[in-house]
Amino acid sequence: MSRRWIRWVPAVAVPAAIAAGAIAVPLAAGAADLPVRSPEDVVRLVAASDTETFSGTVAQSSELGLPDISGMTGSSSSATSSEQSALELLTGDHTAKVYVDGPTRQRVQVLDQLAERDAVRNGADVWLYDSKGESATHLTLPDRASSGAEAATPTPLATTPQALAEKLIAAADPTTEVTLAAPSTVAGRDAYTLVLTPRTAATLVGSVRIAVDGATGIPLRVQVLARGASAPAFEAGFTSISTDRPSTDLFAFTPPKGAKVTEQSLSAPSGHQPQGADHLKPQVSGEGWASIVTLAAGSAPDGLVSDSLFAQLTTTVDGGRALSTSLVSVLVTSDGRVLAGAVPVSALQAAAR
Repeated sequence: MSRRWIRWVPAVAVPAAIAAGAIAVPLAAGAADLPVRSPEDVVRLVAASDTETFSGTVAQSSELGLPDISGMTGSSSSATSSEQSALELLTGDHTAKVYVDGPTRQRVQVLDQLAERDAVRNGADVWLYDSKGESATHLTLPDRASSGAEAATPTPLATTPQALAEKLIAAADPTTEVTLAAPSTVAGRDAYTLVLTPRTAATLVGSVRIAVDGATGIPLRVQVLARGASAPAFEAGFTSISTDRPSTDLFAFTPPKGAKVTEQSLSAPSGHQPQGADHLKPQVSGEGWASIVTLAAGSAPDGLVSDSLFAQLTTTVDGGRALSTSLVSVLVTSDGRVLAGAVPVSALQAAAR
């Protein structure tokens, strides 16, 4: 488990990791080309989707209240380039090219101004490349990952609309009302609109809207709205999509000349935890959208409070320092605990006490 708090921010910034909900009343579709379906029908449509080959362009926008960190990470920051890259994806707007040919051939290219980030899986090989740092990481997956043990296998698609929507739907529980809003058109395709609304006022999240392709069942767009807001605080959606099989050449990645390459091997799960690791496991309190994840003292790295990036992203509060966004809060306590959730900072402070 990572000991750097920054790695936990992407995990909780998009509430796909927190909850989804109970099925509500049917609503007739209004688009002429879409048959009438209930929310249950649309959930089943996503689950039954058998489209394994597609490609397209995904646009992501974030209005979480975080500053643009692209020019703030000086030499005094202890954050690694990969951690800074993860945080940068939570700020501003980004465009990505997505290519999928089944579960073992996937590529996502994030195209920023004068920079590119690639995540490529081709069988047992996974490449992560960042042109800004001229660095590449090559992961070799264990044999069992290629033979069907995919649950713990890294995937480049973790933040695509499809992956985010599927996590939301798979985590369905009674803490959320699921309804259908008026159909929409996304990337030129008619889509049903699932609306997930928390049944509690204790969360920062107001609702999540998922556009589902009426023909293929592929989730085309995910929008997360903060409580009381009319515009999404986070959005990831296809602007174009094709179900044609991508060229196999797209998955044969070779790092550019001069790139620093790090080789890693991902071991197959052993089924047991190292001795003494139990105290590092996240503890979860609360329910559904109001859940709070707590990491024990010692989870935050030494020197975190004096880190320049940490100082610029957080403010001093009673009991520690806090990062506050429109959708998620993170609290690092004075004794080194880390608390996070889609709740106000005050809820984290209460849980810490």
